[in-house]
Order: sequence, then structure tokens, then C-alpha cells
Amino acid sequence: MADVERDDIREMRAQGDLKAFLRQQIAEGRGRRDKPPTVVPPKPPGYRAGAWPTGTSPPGPPPPQPPGAWTTALEAYRAHIVATEHRDRLAEDPGQTCECPPCTDLRRNP
Repeated sequence: MADVERDDIREMRAQGDLKAFLRQQIAEGRGRRDKPPTVVPPKPPGYRAGAWPTGTSPPGPPPPQPPGAWTTALEAYRAHIVATEHRDRLAEDPGQTCECPPCTDLRRNP
């Protein structure tokens, strides 16, 4: 619209073309602003929606843990909880535990 002068606008108004000209300018601006619709890429050959890809399978069950692994992990977790959340009790007696579930051994409190 930079090429349009005042005299051009005055002449278009006198001829009754100004409304059509402005609508054309708006349509061109919208055309530049709007993005073209995105094209969905085609599915690969042999694609099955919701299925595992050909030649693969779902993972099997996790391998069994050694018998002492859970006990070792639980003891490490309890030591971490006691060291981070019960600093006031550790200052008095390092062997002290409270009755919260992480501190209480399940063998003593089923």
C-alpha cells in the first residue's frame, strides 16, 4: 500500500472503488499471515496403529533380584532418612531411631 498516494485514494473514493480496494489489501495481508496447512507425513509401509513395530516385542519381566538386594536397599534408605530428617536425634544418640516407618525395622514392628 506504500505505492498508493492521496490522489489515488481520492479518485477511488470518487469512483466507488475504495471499499473493494481496501478489502483486497486486507485479503492479501491475511494470505501472507496465515500459514499453509501442515501436511501429515505418510505412514511407513507395514505400519499398524498401536502395535509394536515388526521384529520387536514388548519387554519381558525384569530379572529377579538377589535375596539381599531389597534388604540392602531398605537399610540404605533408612540410613539416608535418619541422617537427613532426624538430625536432632542423631546429635543426642547416633543409634536412636523414632517410630516413623523408615526408621522402624519391619522385623521388630510388623
